[in-house]
Amino acid sequence: MKKIFSEDNIILNQSFKDKYEAITYAGEILVKNGYTTPEYIESMLEREKVASVYIGNNVAIPHGVSGSEKNILKSGISFVQVPDGVPFDNGEIAYLIIGIAGKGDEHMGYLEQIAFVCSEEENIIKLKNSVNKEEILKIFEEVSI
Repeated sequence: MKKIFSEDNIILNQSFKDKYEAITYAGEILVKNGYTTPEYIESMLEREKVASVYIGNNVAIPHGVSGSEKNILKSGISFVQVPDGVPFDNGEIAYLIIGIAGKGDEHMGYLEQIAFVCSEEENIIKLKNSVNKEEILKIFEEVSI
C-alpha cells in the first residue's frame, strides 16, 4: 500500500462544516499529490449524492462514480482525520475520511484492506486519536490481504 499511501497523503486534526467540504478536502489531497485531475473531486461529490460513502464505524470512503476513471492519473489514497467528526446521513459521524482513486480494479483491493483495518474498533480509536502520521501508516501496513 506504500506506493499509493504516504505521509504526504495524511492530514491530521481537521474540521469541516459538512460532509461535502470533507469530501472535497480528501479529493484536493489526491489532486495536489498527482493522483487525479481536479474533475475527480466533482465525481466524489456526485458519488455521495447517489449513495452515501459512509461505511459505518465512523469512517467514510469517498471515491468517484463509474466513468470517473478518466480523471485518475494513478492510484492513490488520502487520509483525513476529523477529531470532532463530520455528520453524514442518519446522524452518523465520520472521524476518518479516506479518499480513494484507483486505476482499473486496483481500488477494490485497497477498499478491502481499508475496510479490514476499519472493522476493528481498536484501530479506529488509534487512527482517530493519533498525532503521528507514521503511526497511521504503520496500522495500514500491518494488514496484508
